[in-house]
Amino acid sequence: MKITLKDGVVKEFDNAVSVLEIAKSISEGLARNACAGIVDGEVKDLRYVVDKDAEVSICTFEDEAGKIAFRHTASHMLAQAVKRLYPEAKIAIGPAIADGFYYDFDREKAFTQEELEALEAEMKKIAKEDIAIEKFELPREEAIKYMEEREEPYKVELIQDLPEDAVISFYKQGDFTDLCAGPHLMSTKTVKAIKLTSVAGAYWRGSEKNKMLSRIYGTAYPKASELEAYLTMIEEAKKRDHRKLGKELKLFAMLDEGPGFPFFLPKGMVLKNTLLEYWRQIHKEDGYVEISTPIILNRELWYRSGHWDHYKDNMYTTVIDEEDYAVKPMNCPGGMLVYKQDMHSYRDLPMRVAEIGLVHRHEKSGALHGLMRVRCFNQDDAHIFMTEEQIKDEISGVIRLIDSVYSLFGFKYHIELSTRPEDSMGSDEAWEIATAGLQNALDENGINYVVNEGDGAFYGPKIDFHLEDSIGRTWQCGTIQLDMQMPERFELEYTAPDGSKKRPVMIHRVCFGSIERFIGILIEHFAGAFPVWLSPVQVKVLPISEKFADYANSVAAALDAEGIRVETDHRAEKIGYKIREARNERTPYIIVVGEKDQEANMVSLRSRKNGEEGQVALADFIARIKEEIETKVLD
Repeated sequence: MKITLKDGVVKEFDNAVSVLEIAKSISEGLARNACAGIVDGEVKDLRYVVDKDAEVSICTFEDEAGKIAFRHTASHMLAQAVKRLYPEAKIAIGPAIADGFYYDFDREKAFTQEELEALEAEMKKIAKEDIAIEKFELPREEAIKYMEEREEPYKVELIQDLPEDAVISFYKQGDFTDLCAGPHLMSTKTVKAIKLTSVAGAYWRGSEKNKMLSRIYGTAYPKASELEAYLTMIEEAKKRDHRKLGKELKLFAMLDEGPGFPFFLPKGMVLKNTLLEYWRQIHKEDGYVEISTPIILNRELWYRSGHWDHYKDNMYTTVIDEEDYAVKPMNCPGGMLVYKQDMHSYRDLPMRVAEIGLVHRHEKSGALHGLMRVRCFNQDDAHIFMTEEQIKDEISGVIRLIDSVYSLFGFKYHIELSTRPEDSMGSDEAWEIATAGLQNALDENGINYVVNEGDGAFYGPKIDFHLEDSIGRTWQCGTIQLDMQMPERFELEYTAPDGSKKRPVMIHRVCFGSIERFIGILIEHFAGAFPVWLSPVQVKVLPISEKFADYANSVAAALDAEGIRVETDHRAEKIGYKIREARNERTPYIIVVGEKDQEANMVSLRSRKNGEEGQVALADFIARIKEEIETKVLD
């Protein structure tokens, strides 16, 4: 039997072997750190037995599949701890999630902070007990009886929803058994670093018609140092929360009168417009033209685009003159209509058309989160119409453009390629051409990427850019989607060199994604201390007393005349207080003016980067800050 490892090495075995035994054959160290395996593309337990030729990857905590198995085991340890300390609680479900896990329990009262601490201590005790985790299976009827005997009604309901002929798997660890498909670790001993973080209410199966359960969230790591680093990052993230800073810096407001619909305040509009000016500049330089399409369009258009069938639940609809209309959730269909306003030749292609379009999407109230998840936002869309021969070059050009944007803000990023989902439209051939076009562009540019099978848009495969911010969190922003469906559905054409009519291929792409969400990310990335070129207020002028108000005004006027965003603080407050206020507002430069400054026709300068810089000539400072704004330097 031949086992092909992920590095291409082939190992031969005389008999069937478990994934763990394969790991041991590679190295004892790998076996100690192994959490799960991937066998012929499917995630499996370490206890899974391979009995034929296969491709096998061993997953540690560093791999996503390994993290899930590790934290899924931690969720079972939490449920075991709850049953030990609070045996009256009924267990529901407990999956691994991003950065941790949760488990839902039915209990008369919510868990308190003191109870969380007791549960955390019990989980650590369970880890020290080094309890072996065993898997077994039962036919459906026996599985129902098994959980009925344990008086676990939620598990019984889950099993009853499975097919009559289903074989049900369970995982047992000491005095605790749970219904579960796995995978899990071999023992509890490696889940050493545990933190239970919070408790929330959660409806059983996510339905408001069902009972409210108590959901405990937590996270777990193999090492205490890794958990400590994560908790430090979470604390830093709280300080950087864009909702908190957005309010403190007077950038935006989320009001009860419009849940999910952000209100941008004057300083927030300066920030937003500065971003959009930059967007327009780079797109003009890259050969794009800008358009604007209506917010409301009729049902026939959305039916033709496929959105009415595939996306209607996320759309706001209305009736005008007894006809169905929808508020646009995406800009693409309007872009198709713009293309059709003219006849096009192959000489016109590629045709790069950009739009900052206001779109609306119906998000559930529980999913709303500041600027990160809203119900209306500006999408920085662009659509590129081209021939099949131009696919690779155009995608390469978009990658370069997006890379330049993210580099400007100091973001690292990784790329993921998402392929055809189950709910899709179009022929197999069109999807194969589109997917190959994206892959070829990535490969020829020497770009590393991860493939997400089945995660593409319903009309085409896509490349997603996942940003890493200054404290290590990732955000999905930019995307490149190759579409051969909409040009077909909208009957787009161009005239080929031989005079025949052909369909163009189309790229949908965004750099920022949602402008609002990108602003939220920037607030947290910079902790509100934006680079000078992006700061709503670039200079704050502070007169020491009212006697120097006129001089302060003249300094501010000189800065304003050079296009520098400036505010003057004339309040009758002590200068120390005004300086602290300006620093709390993350103003890049503070100018203090008093008697010596006025007499010397100079200014006293403080910068966010260097602190007190002493007296400088105003002209020299203006030259300095203008260069920083022009070159868009990071602080």
